[in-house]
Amino acid sequence: MTSIKEQAAISRLLSFLQDWDNGGKVARSHILDNFIKTNQGKTSPELEQEFSQGASLFLVRLTTWLRLIYMTGSCLDKLLQSIGIFLSAVSSNQYLREFLEVGGVLTLLEILGLEKIREEDKKESIKLLQVIANYGRKYKELICESYGVRSIAEFLAKSKSEETQEEVQLLLDSLVHGNPKYQNQVYKGLIALLSCTSPKAQQLSLQTLRTAQSIIGTTHPSIVECVLKVLRTMHLEVQYEAIELIKDLVNYDVCQALLKGLVELLIPSVKETSKLQPKILNDSLVPQLTAHLPVFLQQAAAAKAIGILARSNTSIAEEMLHLRVVHSLLAAMGNSDHSNSQRQASLTLEYFVQVFPVVEEHVRRSMGEELYKLFLSNAEDLYMKIDSIQADILAANKVNVSKGEWGVRVPGAEVQRHPDSGSPPLPPALYLGGVPHSNTTFYLDAHDQDQLAYITYFQKEDVEGEE
Repeated sequence: MTSIKEQAAISRLLSFLQDWDNGGKVARSHILDNFIKTNQGKTSPELEQEFSQGASLFLVRLTTWLRLIYMTGSCLDKLLQSIGIFLSAVSSNQYLREFLEVGGVLTLLEILGLEKIREEDKKESIKLLQVIANYGRKYKELICESYGVRSIAEFLAKSKSEETQEEVQLLLDSLVHGNPKYQNQVYKGLIALLSCTSPKAQQLSLQTLRTAQSIIGTTHPSIVECVLKVLRTMHLEVQYEAIELIKDLVNYDVCQALLKGLVELLIPSVKETSKLQPKILNDSLVPQLTAHLPVFLQQAAAAKAIGILARSNTSIAEEMLHLRVVHSLLAAMGNSDHSNSQRQASLTLEYFVQVFPVVEEHVRRSMGEELYKLFLSNAEDLYMKIDSIQADILAANKVNVSKGEWGVRVPGAEVQRHPDSGSPPLPPALYLGGVPHSNTTFYLDAHDQDQLAYITYFQKEDVEGEE
């Protein structure tokens, strides 16, 4: 026989459950408020004691109501918080099993995709998914098997709350750890997020990608193109994270493709630049908008990233010399339409000049003594002292530092030159904008032709503007 005390506890439980069953939305909302207030942080044994060993009877009512009302959003945040008290309780495996048996994970993921649901409710859903994922590998796999990565990634891209987006990042970070079966799926989802329009989502995805990359150990071929496109951002915090990821990626098999891509970004294609200056902008009364054009933001960021990589590793600097980085940096310095491109390219070129004697020779000859002295005196502010003719000469330079020519300058020691390297002939200067062309004939490869078209286009725009 049960004691009087036990009978009283059972009676209270039955009365509580009856109040829930008979109550409307308002009554149930008050019940949830009291439950959250009095049971936050309790363990599973404590919850059982509170409900006279019948806590599961209340949990099943919560999960049933969740299935009925989750599409309307009524009391959804309180309902999810109450379920979270059960799932977060110490030794709550039984509660977790009961929640999963009624399709709890699928319901939480569906909530993320519903347009009429409030952001706060979706954040509670993310927190519950975090709790489930933290139970271990089996539960992370369950989330991923339910197309969870796609749902979570899409929600991160569309979310308007930075606080909620940070909660999503924690969930994605959890799913990439200790989840070997689906970690590549999470990795690909993070790469896909780089093309979204939310700067915060891009920033968080880049941060999590660095962790995922170190765990997986191999790279996906699309990561180079996706990361380089992120450099078009005007948000410095996103650019910073992109460059930090690039610093990691040079240690993987995509290093060559990454360096090549960065150098190519220093000279935007004529297709990109020609569509960026509508004729109306030639009117002096119309404010110029080129300062924030994505292709020029990308150019400046590429110059900055190249400088960071070169300073961190001399081998990388030498590899970029082979990719004609000096030629491309000089061309970027001639982009008078974007001062930050000129500034970043100048600072990066300064490093190459200081470290590689042959680069110093080529740059001096390409710039001419007057401009080179200005460059040496203050590379960072050089862009403010360059006139239009000097900018054209820089943009149309033909510098080509051959492999094997360079030696690294060592402080306090004589520079060692390659035995075959002499004084390389000065590449013929190409003068535009009223200055006579050189009579010397030279070969234009595809890269040079694109560069020439790029420079010629802007000169044509300048002439038309003057007329």
